[in-house]
Amino acid sequence: MIVAILGIGEAGGTFARDLIKAGVQVRGWDPNPRNLPDELDFASSNPAAVSGADIILSVNWASVAWDVAAEVASILYPGQLFADMNTTAPQLKREIATIIDKTGALFVDAALMDPVPPKGLGTQVYASGCGAKRFAEVMSPLGMPVTYLNDEAGNAATHKLVRSIMYKGVAAVIVECLEAAEALNMTEYARAQMLKIIYDEPMIDRFVTGSIQHAKRRAEEMEAVVEMLNSIGVSSFTSQAAVRRLKEIMEKNQ
Repeated sequence: MIVAILGIGEAGGTFARDLIKAGVQVRGWDPNPRNLPDELDFASSNPAAVSGADIILSVNWASVAWDVAAEVASILYPGQLFADMNTTAPQLKREIATIIDKTGALFVDAALMDPVPPKGLGTQVYASGCGAKRFAEVMSPLGMPVTYLNDEAGNAATHKLVRSIMYKGVAAVIVECLEAAEALNMTEYARAQMLKIIYDEPMIDRFVTGSIQHAKRRAEEMEAVVEMLNSIGVSSFTSQAAVRRLKEIMEKNQ
């Protein structure tokens, strides 16, 4: 089996490493590769990586997800699995599915439900789309816990984004509270109040460090949340605030 990974960054590189350890042949490409594992067959382009692969994992930025799918469409053939693992709005997932469906390949809306490091291939994935059931059948034996939802592209993305409203919103509030507490010399008091709700002090730190380390990706994720909420007529006030907070964090830590 050959797996092509489009996007060799933190997540893509980690998946590549674990798949290679599992005995899978992995090809990949990224215009600015990071986290390159040994034994990865680094291709010359996205189409070169995809050619002849059984499974394609698109692990890019949400902003280029559609472009990447369109770039490789002419190389795809019936029966291939194309899994879009980017966090995008459900409507964009459906638009990408339309591109893939025309080729005869099977589209998978694959939502990463946890940060990829440290779990790697063991990261929980929700999957929907016409290729989702087959994706679960192939990837689960390799160690990826895939939850099949249904054949509707965009459904996995919806599940992730509904959860993100709470997770990323809470993270933004925690960061703001701790910044205020530090300015007022009340950090210990603020953490004690948080523990009445969160019950886990290391989790407080994970909310903060995760927001700093992944601010750009999480800002895009929350922008997808805002797009989804606007499309269903639900106020996106707090989610828009989370976007602004994440962009502030990103700029502050550049």
